[in-house]
Amino acid sequence: MTEVASQRFSDFDQWSTRDMVEAMYEGQLVAMAAVKASLSALAHAADEAAARLKHGGRLVYVGAGTSGRLAVQDGAELGPTFGWPEERLVFCMAGGLDALIVSAEGAEDIYEDGVAQISAANIEKNDVVIGVAASGRTPFTLGALGEAKARGALCLCIINNPNAPIGAMADHAILAQTGSELIAGSTRMKAGTAQKAILNMLSTAIMTRLGRVFKGLMVEMIVSNNKLEERAVGMICEIAKCPDDKARAALKIADLNIKLATLIAFGASKAEGEALLAKADGNLRTALSLGGYA
Repeated sequence: MTEVASQRFSDFDQWSTRDMVEAMYEGQLVAMAAVKASLSALAHAADEAAARLKHGGRLVYVGAGTSGRLAVQDGAELGPTFGWPEERLVFCMAGGLDALIVSAEGAEDIYEDGVAQISAANIEKNDVVIGVAASGRTPFTLGALGEAKARGALCLCIINNPNAPIGAMADHAILAQTGSELIAGSTRMKAGTAQKAILNMLSTAIMTRLGRVFKGLMVEMIVSNNKLEERAVGMICEIAKCPDDKARAALKIADLNIKLATLIAFGASKAEGEALLAKADGNLRTALSLGGYA
């Protein structure tokens, strides 16, 4: 359906710019409405992904063209937002990462390249592979998911067309039926909007299930600039109910580790805080309970 031209827009190029924009806006609303039907599948996928990743697996993003670029963007934001380690992140992009800025459209047709990139990354059973493809039939992504599944990895996919080969191959298929595009085949429009929303929700749900969010706060956030340091201090003040100066001192002692700084602000020593977090598998809520601070 994403390749079908709608008769409604057959004279689109002759419309007023205001009418064009109005139609595009309506399309974005349609895209978000289409996402709702996928929420149960998305939640199941996130739960199983988090269970695999608890055993040290990696998140692997796979895609071509617009879908690949959206996938890479989502993965790239996991480090600064949730403290997800760079070594536990893999990008398999048709045409390589250079295709992020210079289109390599022919690369999506190379099934064998998808296989090769997964093989080169030595994907294994604890890894979680997310394939994104509007059509649901991109050869590169099919090759990558097929190889990943053969290696025992958990395979998820985000697609925009039903009854697609990639959907049948994946362990969890997240489908947003966005239908035909205002400009036929331009999946950077409705399909891309739906994919972006699903990627955001999926990765955020996974990170939350892994204990990287506490009370709606990014407690695994990497403190890499002044703005983020102020945000970290605010988090510690809010959780520990302590004054600003105490939070800043705790953050310094904790070497900018927000979870550890929070425990220090509650009264733990650095060593005690580290021990509590280790015993709690890094979960701040559990660590606070174990330390009697909850």
